[in-house]
Amino acid sequence: MRHRVKLKKFGRPSDQRKALMKSLVRELFIHETIVTTTQKAKAASQLAEKIITHAMKKDLSARRYVNTFLNDRRLTNKVVDEIAPRYEGRKGGYTRILKLRKRRGDGAELAIFQLIKEE
Repeated sequence: MRHRVKLKKFGRPSDQRKALMKSLVRELFIHETIVTTTQKAKAASQLAEKIITHAMKKDLSARRYVNTFLNDRRLTNKVVDEIAPRYEGRKGGYTRILKLRKRRGDGAELAIFQLIKEE
């Protein structure tokens, strides 16, 4: 039984799993749309939503929090100054996962993982 277990392990050690999630979120913020498996997109969306929510504060501690995950000052500035202000009136749901097809090699279900365009 998986009662109260929220973490997907993806068959990887914890350091590799953390690196995978950070790299998926980094690529999401750089390109704003990526193609990955559905399960990886669902796991990375939680982290991306937390980062955007913290970035909306726009203070020094928020920038430092975002930078701990992204580890890139330019990308941190982009998230805090460009991406987060798009969602000012929104309380959540900054990402979208659209299912595509099954991957030919291993049958994994692919999905488009993207930031919602908020105008």
